[in-house]
Amino acid sequence: MNNKMRDFSWPLVFLWVGLIIVGLVAIYSATQGPVAEFLPEYIQVNFTKQLIAFGLAIVVLIGIQFVTPRTFMEGSYIFYAICLILMVVTLFFGREVNGARSWLDIGPMNFQVSELMKVATVLAVANYLTSQRNISTENLRHALTAVILIAVPAILVVLQNDTGTAIVFFGLIPVMLFWSGLPYGVSLFMISPAIIGYLTIINWYWGLLAAIILTFAIFFIQRRTWLTFASFVFGLMVIIGMQVALTEVLQPHQRARIEAFTNPAFDPQGAGWNVIQAKTAIGSGGLYGKGFMEGTQTQLRFLPEQWTDFIFCVIGEEFGFIGASFVTLLFLALILKLLNSAGSHKHPFAQMVMVGVTTIYFIHFFINVGSATGLLPVIGVPLPFVSYGGSALLTNTLMLAICLNLDFYKRQFSIYR
Repeated sequence: MNNKMRDFSWPLVFLWVGLIIVGLVAIYSATQGPVAEFLPEYIQVNFTKQLIAFGLAIVVLIGIQFVTPRTFMEGSYIFYAICLILMVVTLFFGREVNGARSWLDIGPMNFQVSELMKVATVLAVANYLTSQRNISTENLRHALTAVILIAVPAILVVLQNDTGTAIVFFGLIPVMLFWSGLPYGVSLFMISPAIIGYLTIINWYWGLLAAIILTFAIFFIQRRTWLTFASFVFGLMVIIGMQVALTEVLQPHQRARIEAFTNPAFDPQGAGWNVIQAKTAIGSGGLYGKGFMEGTQTQLRFLPEQWTDFIFCVIGEEFGFIGASFVTLLFLALILKLLNSAGSHKHPFAQMVMVGVTTIYFIHFFINVGSATGLLPVIGVPLPFVSYGGSALLTNTLMLAICLNLDFYKRQFSIYR
């Protein structure tokens, strides 16, 4: 038994615990410090609720280790179908929180179904792609099927008005397909809309320049005329689509968020408020920070959603550059360790699941920190294991627990093929 326990990936567990403890400290400061007098009672209990969720997460982490890897493979499609049904039910009968109808109440329990859908999507897509290994530039049928498996729940999330979570789903597409063998040029083509769209928000001619450069890059990598032509045309469509969306499609509050990203000062008391206060909090923390429960932006309630979307600002203000760097290093270590586990595993299903989970963690981290530091528009994506949210904590822990399980049984995994 001792030899088996040595095979268990304890560094991942320690990183998981470290991130959750950092989150609990930040949530306590953001809801229990002097700021508590400015908060309603249902917010003041967030620390206690997160502590309870941590206890449940420990049970989930341990319990999953007694499940055989065969279960994750054989049950992936059923799990995906059940979660998809729950997503549709939530769309019509769910509870709206902060403008997003993504919560489902079942008796005394309420949970965010889209969080559980992430797990189901990764398992289902991993199972499908590892059973179809002939993805090439000429044969993209299986890749398109995988795209549909990811796009369907993503569209449902968009209909629930949760754009941030939808971006996480769409981000899975190029990474999981690339790992399954999709050619480099096609993979670059798939991520090009995000690059072009981001630069178009700043200025349309930056988007056009990116479209031209990416088109040349795809041609030199793949040497396919149709793909090169499609890349340039699609790039132009993204630029035009972004311009139309910014002027005609997006709601005023969504448009204001994007305008605040490029120029927060245009509406400092409205849409630009979040960006300005976030930057002020992080910048005022200096090297060592102002101290636990001593951050003025946090304790005087200037930071919006400081226990969820902007919790990184709380850490930056009260623990400074050192504290923010420590959290960043924990995340980077977690991501690198998961990728190392995926690379050392011989079974493609396990590799794909670990890469999918790592992608979800990275996208969350990138968007959350990017929004907090003003590098990205404020989208509203929590920081895994750190931000308040019982559903998110349990789901993120479930994904990590599955990765730990697959890594632990990798020597016996051949029998599960």
